[in-house]
Amino acid sequence: MEKKKKTTIKDIANLLGITPSAVSKALSNHPRISDKTKLAVQEAVVSLNYQPNYLSSALRKGKSNLVGLIVPRVNTHFYASVIENIEAVLNLSGYNVIMAQTNESYDKECKSIDALLNIQVDGIIASIANETVDFSYYEKIKENGVPLVLFDRGENDLEVDYVGIDDYHCSYMIIEHLVKQGYKQISHITGPSHTRIYNNRIRGFKDALQKFNLSFEPDLIIESNLQIEDGRRIMTDLLKRDNRPDAVYAASDNAALGALQVLLENGIKVPEEIALVGFGNEPFSSIMRPSISTINQFSAEIGKQAALAFLDRINFPEKKVTLNKIILEAEFLIRNSSLRKVF
Repeated sequence: MEKKKKTTIKDIANLLGITPSAVSKALSNHPRISDKTKLAVQEAVVSLNYQPNYLSSALRKGKSNLVGLIVPRVNTHFYASVIENIEAVLNLSGYNVIMAQTNESYDKECKSIDALLNIQVDGIIASIANETVDFSYYEKIKENGVPLVLFDRGENDLEVDYVGIDDYHCSYMIIEHLVKQGYKQISHITGPSHTRIYNNRIRGFKDALQKFNLSFEPDLIIESNLQIEDGRRIMTDLLKRDNRPDAVYAASDNAALGALQVLLENGIKVPEEIALVGFGNEPFSSIMRPSISTINQFSAEIGKQAALAFLDRINFPEKKVTLNKIILEAEFLIRNSSLRKVF
């Protein structure tokens, strides 16, 4: 089947018997073009199904009003909420969002960055994929003079605007709570330790154990992709160990859910025998039985602040020397899965 030819400004001009320049001016509401001509051009746009070439327009104007958004996944409440709020704030300022999902793949992340740069986006807001250890593509964004804002997962060495939470303190709060509930053998299901947020959560976990005079056993920290199947697999393995933990802290609610499924399937009482804490405040965490203790990251606010950081960067370029480092205070939601003692 032959591909239908795309309508151009020249086609509209030929239909109306005017110059392409007059059509272009009419589309941009130029004051020297009469209302009659503007109306005729608009009617021709509809009848010929004309679609503007935004890339050409961006090259002419030096501005596309497009912002690239790169996320590891869209199948979590956290990222869905961040995306929704970034888009809401940017739309109010006349920007449209083009989103790319990496599925934690470094290769997909690099290709997404290239694609966004090629279409002349005005900026990029991103959360780094778990696989990424080489940040040269993010340096490429900076070298192209394109504003870059990182959220949740960011790296200090990139020296760009960042919005997130204090992951170290969150881990510390979780361990402090578990110790006060009487748990002593605590396992941590974490993400890749090379990633800054998970490294900070591991540090908070270790420092809290030391603070409360609990021994650190390296084999009780297990790295994973933090999905439901990872929580199931790791919890199954932990139950087979001689040094079976009496509490498990998972760095995502998905992994915590998988772990909880295994515990319940094996008839293990939660939290009486083994406590469980997640991270992220996914909607299911409050309706499970038992409900899952977790960290509320205030994803909506992270999205809003990331969008505002971009707007600040684009509207006030003279502030280039000052980076926006926004660290929000998270909330520890203590629920039934870890509440053994009521004070």
